[in-house]
Amino acid sequence: MNRVRVATYNIHKGVQGLGPSRRLEIHNLGHAVEQFDADIVCLQEVRKLHKREARHFAHWPDLPQADFLAPPGYEAVYRTNAFTRHGEHGNAMLSRWPVVTHQHEDMSDHRFEQRGLLHCVVQMHGQAVHVIVVHLGLIRASRIRQLAQLKSFIGREVPHQAPVLVAGDFNDWGTVVPRALASAGLRAITSASFPTFPSRLPLVQLDCVYARGLVPVGLEVPQGRIWWRMSDHLPLIAEFDLPARAQ
Repeated sequence: MNRVRVATYNIHKGVQGLGPSRRLEIHNLGHAVEQFDADIVCLQEVRKLHKREARHFAHWPDLPQADFLAPPGYEAVYRTNAFTRHGEHGNAMLSRWPVVTHQHEDMSDHRFEQRGLLHCVVQMHGQAVHVIVVHLGLIRASRIRQLAQLKSFIGREVPHQAPVLVAGDFNDWGTVVPRALASAGLRAITSASFPTFPSRLPLVQLDCVYARGLVPVGLEVPQGRIWWRMSDHLPLIAEFDLPARAQ
């Protein structure tokens, strides 16, 4: 067995608060990502650029947020989900292992929400591990259709015997997501003991890491004021054992 540590975090575009009192948290988030010491970091609501915020904040990074947040030695992959008046944002994956390939698929279900998935193949412990980063919609019916699309994507793009991780903000705390993904062979550690939203007073676990071909062994959600100041979500960190490939 080889241990794999995976973090997922909705970073709220690196900014907290509203109006003139909003504050830039991207620099603190960079320190947080380093503290994860994760093999794979899956991020949602990541800015590639935002012209208005870049003018407002004197210390807005020159780099896109995915590149800025990547610790030394990590590879950053970003793909856009949403285009807005002042910029764009989407999903990202940071990996301390080599990224072989990556692609994006639009998952937008209606014109009011732009959604997508990021699919990467990472060479990890001598194996090709498929990592999919998602951020599902706010409407239950949309999530059901997006889950069907996700399962179809996995069936089409991921070899049946290949290990796969699906991580992100599922915007659902009921049984819809686990039941849908269980039919595709994906399992996760879920528990009321690990709520991630809202960060200030976490009540539900919207964020999760599902796996197929890996064995879940541990789960943690960092707590405390330093964490709820950085985003409206708390990060979730899951550990898995990756069985050694048969020779």
